[in-house]
Formats: sequence, C-alpha cells, structure tokens
Amino acid sequence: MSASQWLPDSWRAFPIKQQPRYAEQSQLAGAEQQLAKLPPLVFAGEIDNLTRQLAEVSHGQGFLLQGGDCAESFAEFSANKIRDTFKVLMQMAIVMTFAGSCPVVKVGRIAGQYAKPRSDDFETQNDLSLPSYRGDIINDIGFTAESREPNPTRLLNAYHQAAATLNLLRAFAQGGFADLHQVHAWNQDFVAASPQGEKYQHLADQIDQAIGFMEACGITSQNTPQLHETTLYTSHEALLLSYEQALTRQDSFSGRWYDCSAHMLWIGDRTRHPDEAHVEFLRGVHNPLGIKTGPNADPSELCRLLEKLNPANTAGRITLISRMGSTQVTEKLPALVRAVKASGYDVIWSCDPMHGNTIKTGTGYKTRSVDAILKEMKGFFAVHQAEGTHAGGVHFEMTGQNVTECIGGAYQITEHNLADRYHTHCDPRLNGEQALELAFLIADTLKAARR
Repeated sequence: MSASQWLPDSWRAFPIKQQPRYAEQSQLAGAEQQLAKLPPLVFAGEIDNLTRQLAEVSHGQGFLLQGGDCAESFAEFSANKIRDTFKVLMQMAIVMTFAGSCPVVKVGRIAGQYAKPRSDDFETQNDLSLPSYRGDIINDIGFTAESREPNPTRLLNAYHQAAATLNLLRAFAQGGFADLHQVHAWNQDFVAASPQGEKYQHLADQIDQAIGFMEACGITSQNTPQLHETTLYTSHEALLLSYEQALTRQDSFSGRWYDCSAHMLWIGDRTRHPDEAHVEFLRGVHNPLGIKTGPNADPSELCRLLEKLNPANTAGRITLISRMGSTQVTEKLPALVRAVKASGYDVIWSCDPMHGNTIKTGTGYKTRSVDAILKEMKGFFAVHQAEGTHAGGVHFEMTGQNVTECIGGAYQITEHNLADRYHTHCDPRLNGEQALELAFLIADTLKAARR
C-alpha cells in the first residue's frame, strides 16, 4: 500500500500483535465512535514544534529527556502524583541543560501510557489461568475473571484521565511552577540531603553562579519568559490501535494526519515488524516516532523500518530507543549504529537503560539495579563516541514518588527494602532521588562530550 493510499484505518488489513480480545465488538465500536467525536488531546502545531526541536537534537544541538511511569494507573491518579513526576523531570532537565550547554527537550511518559505489551497472553496463579493484565485502558490488575476481561469503556476512561493530566501539566509548565530559580532550589535540597552531596555540590554551585550572573545582567524570570516557563511534551507507546485511530485527526491547514493522543508515539520491540499493523498505522501520522531497538534487532530490518516510517528522511521524525541491557550494549549496538549511519537516515539515538536490565529477586519481585542502568548508559555513550555519532537522549521509567522498586543508588535500596513501597502496576521504576542522581551522572558525560 503506497503512502497516498494510507487512511487511519488501513492498519486493520494487516497482521497485528499484542491486542486484547474483546467479547463484545459492538461495544468496542461504540467506544471508538465516541472517542472520535471528542476534542483532540494535543494539536498539530504542538506536534510540529516538537519535531523541529527533535531535529536540532538529531543534529547534535540538543538532548532528549524522556521519562515517566511504566504504566499509568486509574486508581492512583492524583494531582500530587502528576506534580511529583513533573518536578523530577524539571530537576533532571536543568542539570543536563547546564552540563551540556544545550537545550533539553522534555518528553513525559504521561497522559496516555495506559497499555502494556505482555510476553504471555495468560497469567497463572495457584493453577488458575486468566488473561494477562494489559494496562488500565484494557483491563484491571485484580486477579479475577471479571477484572481481567477487556472492557471497551476503559478507552473513554483513559481519554478523560489523559485530558485532566494534560490540563494540569500545562498549568505547571506555564504558571510559574517551572521557574528556573524554583527548580534549582529543589536541586539544592537534593544535594544537601544526598549521601553523595559533596559530589554534586560543584555542579550546583556553578548553576548558582550562572543564575547570579544572568541576574546581574538584568536577565530575570520577570522579564525573560524562558526562565519562568517551559514546555513538557507527552508520549506513550502506540499499542492499542483502536484508541490511536479514534484520536487521529486531519489538520485543516496542511491536510496531514496527526495522532492527537500524544505529541510523540513509540513502537515497541515486540510490534515493530515492517509488514504488520503498528508500522502501517504509524507510517501515516506526522507525529515524531520512537522505535524501541533491542539486542535482537537486525540492522537491515531496522533500515527497512526507517525507509517505511520516514521515506522523506525528515529530521526529528525518528528516535531509535536502544534497550540492549548492560551486558550486551557494547556488543550489539555498534552494528546497528553503523548500518543506520551508512544508510544516511537522520535519527536520534536515545538510551533506554531500564528494559534490558530487569531481574527477578529470590523474594519474587521484579527489579532493576541502578548500577546496571548506569553501566548501560555509559556503554551507550561510549559506543557513539567510538562511532562518531551523537548520543542524543535517555529514556527512563521513573516516578516522583518515594517508591522502593529499583535496588542501589546513593541511598542503597536493597532487595530486602523492595517490599517497603513497591507500588508499580508493571515494571520497576526509579524513584525521584535515583532519577536525579542519574541526571547528575549523565551531566558528567555531557560535560566531557562538550569539551
């Protein structure tokens, strides 16, 4: 099917993976029709602005910070939770911006990250097998037959929660909560309380000096909007295509199609086959796209994906999100980087150091080691330095809440601490302190690259 023949429902003629089996197709169709009548969550102009900013990242003039929940929850939805995630992303961004002396494009895994791929269609507990939990947009995490039945009304619940989340995020971003002075004050609090505070104090002092210099020159948050407000874009995995199609709109000015469920969408390692439904859907929308790229990715197939999803080679359109694991990144990533570089395709390379480093403890908890996460990030930067390419971003599963889901870090969460505050609905997340600690460590790498 040629690009000119693409329509939002073209994907329905293609093989598809990781979709729920709805018992009542008429209810699903009704939910899709209701969604299609609702206002878009984001707008074409915002999406195009993100593409332009990501084009600068792809040319080495910026850095992408993408982070947020593994899977957003209906039950845990609250203003405080949104605020805390926003706050940590802002803290991380200011550290990276100063260290790299370049803009940091901030993209949250938020306001839409409700669907999750699963390795098995069924989950078994005590000899009872039920459909796997696939995210709150599909079914409920409770282990009962009723909870695990895919429910089409959840698509509408997801839309309304996403709309409320976006409303609050825009207020935080534009209403003074993201003021440079305030965000840096939060960092000073972290530095003072951290067991490694002395290590971070030097960078914090430098930021203080820079802010003081700007104020002495008359550049303040009162007369310079860039110091008083910011932009946080939204993203999620475009997994449940019924939801994505229903929120796809044609721009009245350009005639182009946009998936208005989020500014940026990504396609998972399990669903990125060039001849299947997810790639077919995403090739026709003009959002910037991420492609999760694991250790089994084939260089030639990856280049074929780039040709299909970005035939015009538009800068900022594609972010390749590497997720290799700490033990494989330096072995598996170089061949992919070389193939893409040789192909001439304009991409951003970003590091997801979370998904390849998940382990299971003896007590049954899934977790990730901060040391393994840091090791994969260091390997990612080292590969790009060796290949002469730009390491353009990081992609974290994290939360602003004080959870105990990943082990290690400055506060040394141990395997025995995991039960204290293990709240994730799916995969383990960095807590706010661990995420900010990694931001300071990334800052060292960005400073070295700048030199």
